Amino acid sequence: MSIVPVVGGEKAVLRILAEHGRVLTLENIGFTEADQERLERAMKKPYGMILATGPTGSGKTSSMYSVLKRLNSREVNVQTIEDPVEYDIPGVNQIQVNNKTDLTFAKGLRSIVRQDPDIILVGEIRDSETASIAVNAAMTGHLVLSTLHTNDAATSIPRLLEMGAEPFLVASSVNLVIAQRLVRRICSHCITSKTEDLDVLKKNIDPGIFKKIFGVKKKDRLFVGKGCVSCGHSGFEGRVGIFELFEMSNTLREMIMKRDNASVLMDQAIKEGMTTMLEDGLKKAQEGVTTISEVLRVAKY
Repeated sequence: MSIVPVVGGEKAVLRILAEHGRVLTLENIGFTEADQERLERAMKKPYGMILATGPTGSGKTSSMYSVLKRLNSREVNVQTIEDPVEYDIPGVNQIQVNNKTDLTFAKGLRSIVRQDPDIILVGEIRDSETASIAVNAAMTGHLVLSTLHTNDAATSIPRLLEMGAEPFLVASSVNLVIAQRLVRRICSHCITSKTEDLDVLKKNIDPGIFKKIFGVKKKDRLFVGKGCVSCGHSGFEGRVGIFELFEMSNTLREMIMKRDNASVLMDQAIKEGMTTMLEDGLKKAQEGVTTISEVLRVAKY
């Protein structure tokens, strides 16, 4: 719960953690088969860093918990430092940040590294000290999972460099960056399709991406929810993620060492097969998972 004073009173925001969030898995969170393979490759590495990026409320923590649940077993020592601990995971040693006792991300992480962990989850990298410890932990035989606030996957690299991490350390430690947003899922009880004129969409989507998804079509069948009792007449029920996965390669490592900017890194990652969030969202819209308007609401950039 967050409360702030505003002119004329106070404003409150509540984050409600639904019980069904505990059963989120990599299979139902929204990854495509190709993206899940990229994530599985990064998870199999014994050390390095997997980052989830996006704005507040984009499902980053849920994604990291899903990864953690897959990796968690009796054979590995899993430690977390979170603010707050959102879900209790059996078999995982979870620490909650407490600023009143001066237990910060950085201090908690320093203690965790001395606990002989195999896998470390850092709730969020907020400052240079936490970034430095996390990167060094990833370099010294630990698999580190964490989150950052950036607009897309490639921007997370310059963000770490701005926090003071050395380029050669970032290039060597980061295995994968997941950028994501949440879109509303079309209600399965009242979903319907209709033929849409694509000329209207063409004005709002990059020509290259439009051609990649729709080809030379003038019209296409797209999906919406009519609204029913089950979804409260909204046409939507639940949410699903749209993703882009920036997988580190030798070429990208060399570019990071040269401090190339985010747009250059993004272009190279796309050449190597990365699907952008917008593309992923448009494909899900074609499949009837969500609507075009939902995708453009969160991923048009």
